[in-house]
Amino acid sequence: MLRITPNITLQDEELEWQAIRAQGAGGQNVNKVSTAFHLRFDIRGSSLPDEVKQRLAGMRDQRISGDGILVIKAQRFRTQEKNRADAIERLRELIVSATRVEKKRRPTKPTRASQQRRMDSKTRRGQTKRLRRSLDD
Repeated sequence: MLRITPNITLQDEELEWQAIRAQGAGGQNVNKVSTAFHLRFDIRGSSLPDEVKQRLAGMRDQRISGDGILVIKAQRFRTQEKNRADAIERLRELIVSATRVEKKRRPTKPTRASQQRRMDSKTRRGQTKRLRRSLDD
């Protein structure tokens, strides 16, 4: 069982693991040993709360397919154990980010004093530019 937050947990059966060969440097070892992992997680079929599922599926993340399958490829380390832990940690971070509710932005108007400061700075800037002109104009 994987604990995401104090009140959100995932069962091991919800995670689908596939060992694959890692890319990149590693010499001959990289061609023989499957140290990287693909972690597949079905968002819609998971035991997550509905609002977290919706936020997670609505994220603009290239790792989430149109079918709602999240695929994390972990190949940062040279051992399966570290790559597996890395994939779990990245999944945890993604789900935790989906549990946070963004504060709704309230549109505000600039204050009268800030508007006045802006106009004053524009006037000063214009005066500086006017002084740079040649007298022939």
